[in-house]
Amino acid sequence: MDFLPISRKDMKKRGWDQLDFIIVSGDAYVDHPSFGTAIISRVLEGRGYKVGIIPQPDWRTVDDFKRLGKPRLAFLITGGNIDSMVNHYTVAKKRRKDDLYSPGGKSGYRPDRATIVYSHKVKEAYKDVPIVLGGIEASLRRLAHYDYWDNRVRRSILLDSRADLLVYGMGEKQIVEIAESLESGLPIEEITYIKGTVYKTMDKDRAYEPIVLNSYEDIIKNKRRYAESFMIQYRNMDSIQGKPLIEPYKDNYYIVQNPPQVPINRIDLDDIYKLPYMRNYHPIYNDKGGIPAIKEVKFSIISNRGCFGNCNFCALGFHQGRVIQSRSHESILEEAEKIVDDKEFKGYIHDVGGPTANFRNRACKKQEKYGVCINKQCLFPNPCNQLEIDHRDYLNLLRRLRKIPEVKKVFIRSGLRYDYLIHDKDDKFFKELCEYHISGQLKVAPEHISPEVLDKMGKPKREVYEKFIDKYEKINEKLGMNQFVVPYLMSSHPGSTLKDAIELAEYLRDINHRPEQVQDFYPTPGTLSTCMYYTELDPRSMKRVYIPKSPHEKSMQRALIQYTLPKNYQLVKEALLKAGRRDLIGHHKKALIRPKNN
Repeated sequence: MDFLPISRKDMKKRGWDQLDFIIVSGDAYVDHPSFGTAIISRVLEGRGYKVGIIPQPDWRTVDDFKRLGKPRLAFLITGGNIDSMVNHYTVAKKRRKDDLYSPGGKSGYRPDRATIVYSHKVKEAYKDVPIVLGGIEASLRRLAHYDYWDNRVRRSILLDSRADLLVYGMGEKQIVEIAESLESGLPIEEITYIKGTVYKTMDKDRAYEPIVLNSYEDIIKNKRRYAESFMIQYRNMDSIQGKPLIEPYKDNYYIVQNPPQVPINRIDLDDIYKLPYMRNYHPIYNDKGGIPAIKEVKFSIISNRGCFGNCNFCALGFHQGRVIQSRSHESILEEAEKIVDDKEFKGYIHDVGGPTANFRNRACKKQEKYGVCINKQCLFPNPCNQLEIDHRDYLNLLRRLRKIPEVKKVFIRSGLRYDYLIHDKDDKFFKELCEYHISGQLKVAPEHISPEVLDKMGKPKREVYEKFIDKYEKINEKLGMNQFVVPYLMSSHPGSTLKDAIELAEYLRDINHRPEQVQDFYPTPGTLSTCMYYTELDPRSMKRVYIPKSPHEKSMQRALIQYTLPKNYQLVKEALLKAGRRDLIGHHKKALIRPKNN
């Protein structure tokens, strides 16, 4: 077992003169199943293909892209585990100084819009080699999309990159089908039939019974047309019900999105996670401080994919989908044994989860035959009467992990849906969660408390959160444990006015909570909330939505959530006066701030 080749020297050790596939990645090379490059490379290797990796090449020259020579079948390009623009810039569009996916955690190892830049360089190096895009950056930019950093609607990344084919979603099935097609001698331009892929063509008749979206030229001129197009995409993200989508461009070009790939079954998912990963970063980074991103995942276990919570500000529905796919207990226990054998293991499994830790099965039996509901959510605004709420399987898994002799404690740190948990009539999981799987505090994400904002977020009502907190406190009191809840909160989401931000500040005052971290809404491609932000319309109803867009107003809304910080005093005061809430400035118990004598 060894890392895959990153140099000609590595190839020579294996007796290879030419690779079948070369993966170019915006991340450093970490051979762990939490990293997309590792999964795709090991899946291909498991099928007998020779795979090499060029991690974080120098994009200022073409030389680095020739490091491994010309691949026999294709270049596979990914921006990395995170969109390169999100990786590089804060929501205020300020350059970040760190990059957890790079040596020593330092930024500067990848370009902005890495997928596009790498693709252009590969074309410069080898004009005739097929290029396939994948990863989150390509997946969420597969069709025309609003780009927050340019503040405009950009074309499909397939056009801007000049690549040949794009894989969206989790790509293990797609990449194997693509590899087999190329191996059979099929030209890349003829690979137009694989689910979970996007291709460009001048012949729109290649798509079978498609839905034709508004043209790119229409949506850049008319925001309502953009919202209409987005909702068609949003409603066609299911492998059973989804239709092929065609996005027309001028000069008779068409971008065609095939329906989503069929969710991977448990047997195949187990097989993916037992591939021979090194479970660490490549040793070339040892002298550079290592790769910080491994710290959060090295002793964590991914147990599932997908999320039927489907919050409007989250892109998971567009990438992994709403259908839950989970690994078997045996597969997870096998990985746990590998973790405890690691010489650095201290007895603590940091997490067992995924996008949502306590989702282990499909939302309902109906999904198996008919797919996910197009115009109905599983948990919002209330749990669907078809939703199966059951934590028994997850609880049994955690119990088995706790019994491993070398394991001192198993934590749950990934997303846990309190609005799913609170509706479970069986309290066993809730009790054992508090007793065994929390380290003094549990992080959950109510995000806000204003009804108007929660509606735009696709989050449950405030009362659901308060019911959860009440039960959490009672269980901990009964257990004799002093544990807290840390709520994730978001400022400046579409629909949030100063009035709503003040309402949240008053709530925090009443529960005596002072949040250390607050997330400003970040308009990233592929989310319904980003569509609202750009169009100022709710695409579900086409009604107008208030959008806090000015940096100053966003600063005020953020400051209100942290109104106790001295540095925020002037912003909080300005916000209260502007909203006509002078009553919240004073020496009384309900005041947010005290008056100052100037």
